[in-house]
Amino acid sequence: MSLENTKKALEIIPVIDLLDGQVVHARRGDRQHYQPIQSSLCNGSDPITVLQALLELYPFDQLYIADLNAIQKRSNHRQIIADIKVRYSHLQIWLDAGIDCASDLSAWSGINLNWVIGSESLRKLDDYLSLKKLCGESHVLSLDFTALSYQGPDELIKESTYWPDKVIAMTLSQVGSDSGPDNQILTQLINRSCGQKIYAAGGVRHTKDIQQLKEMGVGGVLIASALHNQQITGAELGKLLNIDPV
Repeated sequence: MSLENTKKALEIIPVIDLLDGQVVHARRGDRQHYQPIQSSLCNGSDPITVLQALLELYPFDQLYIADLNAIQKRSNHRQIIADIKVRYSHLQIWLDAGIDCASDLSAWSGINLNWVIGSESLRKLDDYLSLKKLCGESHVLSLDFTALSYQGPDELIKESTYWPDKVIAMTLSQVGSDSGPDNQILTQLINRSCGQKIYAAGGVRHTKDIQQLKEMGVGGVLIASALHNQQITGAELGKLLNIDPV
């Protein structure tokens, strides 16, 4: 386990998945069957409504957005995301838009974003290295896993010297499953890292999961379902981060 990882403060980042103009409930990576979210925090699935409810739950300063239309190469949510950035200018937005080439980046020019480069969208290592050069420090690598296997160039998961400072372990089969994080994959990536901060994505259910992940050396956690189901409350987030909730 990287000593540096254990020293860094834990980050908790809410996630919204956008599909056809609505926030949807992501379940196990089965994107063809995602349905509009039903949240106990608000009524409806309008992106601004859902985001406002999350920020009323807790004063997050980061947000992960998965643009599922863009990931599936059928249009994108540029205008909605630009509106979010204007309305909530304090938010640092991590955007996964299925970027796999330079032309994908040009579609988002003029919006200050932190790019998420997903390994599932990459055919070979050179694709990643080219994007890494273009994105610079404002990118996060997502190492993507299905229930069966890792999705992406083999060299990218085997050699951590290619990784940026922030790396997501995205276990798609755990997303929205209420079945807990994939601790085996997380442990492998933490042990393989050389100072990078590893973020857990998929399956987080409650604060016990988060505490366990922190003890393992995970540096950050991406959460959606547990917030909307109120399995994790604003008060609990405040205790975890030693900050008073709104």
